[in-house]
Amino acid sequence: MSLKHAFVLTGGIGTGKSTAANLLSLHGYSVLDADKIAHELFDTHNAQIAHLFAEVATHNTITRQALAPLIFSDSNARAKLEALIHPKVRARLLEQAQQLEAHHQPYFLDIPLFYEIEGVKSYGISQVVLIYAPRNLQITRLQARDHLSLEQIEQRLNAQMDIEIKKSLSPFVLDNSKDLKHLQAEIDRLLAQIKGS
Repeated sequence: MSLKHAFVLTGGIGTGKSTAANLLSLHGYSVLDADKIAHELFDTHNAQIAHLFAEVATHNTITRQALAPLIFSDSNARAKLEALIHPKVRARLLEQAQQLEAHHQPYFLDIPLFYEIEGVKSYGISQVVLIYAPRNLQITRLQARDHLSLEQIEQRLNAQMDIEIKKSLSPFVLDNSKDLKHLQAEIDRLLAQIKGS
């Protein structure tokens, strides 16, 4: 299955990927959201997930809040959850992408953990747009946004591939280390490149 018009939008926690996705939507581009699908699947398969993580489940149900500390501190637990959820997310995303291919217009798949799941292989998409902000700024933003402790933030960042490695792997890098106006200019630059190619 060839996704000729697809671009992956990825980043790291606190880099501003959701803001970039919103800006692309405002420009009229379709953005498919892997996180949104994952949340729906978490609810649909809640009993199965509760069974997998019985130690943090209550009465055969589990909340994302109860599961988060375990997922971010234990790579085996994270792998177990991803093995259950990700194939289902991928199937749903690819189904939606096929429908968008029919329009012969560029569109975006918002996949936060694209590199972590070896997305180039599993999705067959090499046009990857990274929303970039350096780690120190990721930490500052997460402290302001989520009111997490430094230890919790470090756990979340360490659960993802380092942003500098993602930067080195990405054909398109949008710098989001400044303000919203700067990010808008970066989006405009990207769209000019896409239209010109």
